[in-house]
Amino acid sequence: MVVIRLRRTGKTKQPSYRLVVTDKRSPRDGKFIEIVGHYNPVRQPKELVVKNERVRYWLGVGAQPSDTVVRLLKQVNVLDAAGKVVAEAPAEG
Repeated sequence: MVVIRLRRTGKTKQPSYRLVVTDKRSPRDGKFIEIVGHYNPVRQPKELVVKNERVRYWLGVGAQPSDTVVRLLKQVNVLDAAGKVVAEAPAEG
């Protein structure tokens, strides 16, 4: 199964994370398919960057997000409060 989860990077006691699409059986910091964002909880304010289109694609083809990734995706409005994928807002202009 394909999952979207966090991959730890950074120095000791200064963690930062990458949101990666990977096979469920691979180790936390092992092989991955694609990087779809990054998260830095140490920086103030906390930094969260997500490639919304790619995350929606992977969720659409069946990738399962981890519990923490679900919480982060709700913050950037990729998922709604019920955990369903939110349709991309139409371009204004």
